[in-house]
Amino acid sequence: MTDPGSDSPKDLEQAVAVFADVRPRLFGIAYRMLASVTEAEDLVQDVWLRWQAHDRAAVDNPAAFLATMTTRLAINVTQSARVRRETYLGPWLPEPVDTRADPYLGAERGEALEFAVLLLLERLSPTERAAYVLREAFDYPYRQIADIIELNEPAVRQLVSRARKRVLVERRTPVTGAEQRRLLKAFVSAARSGDMTALEELFAADVISYSDGGGAVRASRFPVVGASRVAKYHKAFAHRFWAGVDVAWAGTNGQTAALLSRDGEVFAVVTVTASEQGIDQVLWMMNPAKITAVSPEAPRAAEGP
Repeated sequence: MTDPGSDSPKDLEQAVAVFADVRPRLFGIAYRMLASVTEAEDLVQDVWLRWQAHDRAAVDNPAAFLATMTTRLAINVTQSARVRRETYLGPWLPEPVDTRADPYLGAERGEALEFAVLLLLERLSPTERAAYVLREAFDYPYRQIADIIELNEPAVRQLVSRARKRVLVERRTPVTGAEQRRLLKAFVSAARSGDMTALEELFAADVISYSDGGGAVRASRFPVVGASRVAKYHKAFAHRFWAGVDVAWAGTNGQTAALLSRDGEVFAVVTVTASEQGIDQVLWMMNPAKITAVSPEAPRAAEGP
């Protein structure tokens, strides 16, 4: 390790340039691992401090070195995050991230970014999740993944295969982005008016509605399951909930979300995941600490549902 205070201005400038170049990828890895913007940003900041203090002259491949550090730290944080989420009040949902500027968040592909996939990845072990993210989103060679997570290559291939199968088996084929947006708008319109018939027609038979309030705001502590029950649930609070609510649209996690606000303050981010069967999941993200990283699409901010 070197003393960062002993770096020359030129050395530090070079360290900053190297880190800035790879930072989008580091954040993309960390976010997919943690499903939290705040935790991912904190982790990337930790990586920067370690990079700043490291003997950088001894690093042959800075991008690989930084990706390895990020992944290993993320595995550790994921393990501790699981313990915290066991005591989380009500359903836990991924923290939405604005993907308009960078729809792939530093990845070669947009894998493991949509809410439905992130929720499935929560069921994997941290090491399985890391292997899947590095392979599916960033197309890392199996040998490099093996070096990063400190396993042999056959074991990594098995981890990726198992994770891939689990995602494919448990996730229905999603609709196009345009259709997802149409269904979300139709849902917001029907929920706002309390039109139970319209809601039921939009839902898959086994639709699930999740509300993430984290104990900070009033929200259902349990998922609501089934087309009829979910429709009744949304009809029951339509009159009081939607009074004075303005709706704007945002690009979050590669799909459209509705931003709900009162008096100019966003209090909920709502989106749906859907397949040929209709809307499979309704996701209500209402924990104030988790909805600060998204903003409305400027061209459509005043558009109604």
